[in-house]
Amino acid sequence: MVRDLKTLKQCLDHVLDEGYTEDFKVVDGNLTALQSGQTFKPERIKVVNFYRFQGPSNPDDNGILYAIETEEGVKGTLVDAYGVYADEEIGSFMKQVQEMHKKIVESW
Repeated sequence: MVRDLKTLKQCLDHVLDEGYTEDFKVVDGNLTALQSGQTFKPERIKVVNFYRFQGPSNPDDNGILYAIETEEGVKGTLVDAYGVYADEEIGSFMKQVQEMHKKIVESW
């Protein structure tokens, strides 16, 4: 099956299929798992992959999806804007993450 990963929805479906089912949010300098309520410091997570998007008609529609794994084995996603609409708290948190990877995803 060929999977097109050009939109946020397509990438979310892809990472959900890979087991990244937790929704994360940055709260008070920690990554919070919304379903379980667990919190994680930046040094306890790794970004396994990230995907950037730009809206087809509006450069203000810039977004980034992070696929994250914690040391405890929790796998999930964090979504942010980038550019002028980026969340400063997420940006500050992500700058502290020491392990960040970008995998090339081929169509399959």
